[in-house]
Amino acid sequence: MKDLDRLAAPGTSERELLDRLAPESLPRHVAVIMDGNGRWARQRGLPRVEGHRAGIRAVRESVEAAARLELEALTLYAFSTENWKRPRWEVRTLMALLKEYLAKELRTMVDNNVRFRPIGRLSELEPEIQASLARAVEATAGNTGLVFQIALNYSGRAELVDMVRAAVAAAQGGTLTAPTVDEEWVGSHLATAGVPDPDLLIRTSGELRVSNFLLWQIAYAELHFTPVLWPDFTTRDLLAAVADYARRERRYGGVVEPGHDNGEEAGD
Repeated sequence: MKDLDRLAAPGTSERELLDRLAPESLPRHVAVIMDGNGRWARQRGLPRVEGHRAGIRAVRESVEAAARLELEALTLYAFSTENWKRPRWEVRTLMALLKEYLAKELRTMVDNNVRFRPIGRLSELEPEIQASLARAVEATAGNTGLVFQIALNYSGRAELVDMVRAAVAAAQGGTLTAPTVDEEWVGSHLATAGVPDPDLLIRTSGELRVSNFLLWQIAYAELHFTPVLWPDFTTRDLLAAVADYARRERRYGGVVEPGHDNGEEAGD
């Protein structure tokens, strides 16, 4: 892994960084908690809205980098169910920026074989926002490359509540029995159904928490925390996180011993 240890070395081009990452070492799915827009703006004496606006560049760059890496999925946490508590003007600004992003980037997603997939309680968003999301979903439905999921009006707990409600309704309708419910059934009734669980979860801005994001799906994800504020997050930062992931030995609860293909259960 010596090459990976030099990923952040000054003067190293992004092309060189990409070349050093073996395809078999890459995560299939990267999830990102985008944090630090407000602090970025405050440090510069700017209104919070400018931090959100600056964060759009990081979204664009991350999607492009994930597509270049040929990842299967990228999920960005854009707006949580708790974010409705923010000032109304800030919520309106965030939704306006979302519409602006979709309008500007839709053609790029289509041309780069990216499939757009919003997740969350979308029916609670304003009709105009729902329409913008639906247009992007429809326009990219035939794409077969990167699945770009954006979490809007989303929380992990709300997602699990919705799954339980679906289970209760199915049971009441006679189409579900207790033995039928297993991990596969649960996963197929979550917002991310059909997409592999995240292998890598990145959080920017130095905060060390998962903030109610993909609680079921990140059970075995590797966590990467960076002090970089989201508007400053670049392709190089994403590559550094992926390189950090590539160094790690994933055991899924087992222990790998030298000379043995199979480990034993944790807790020894």
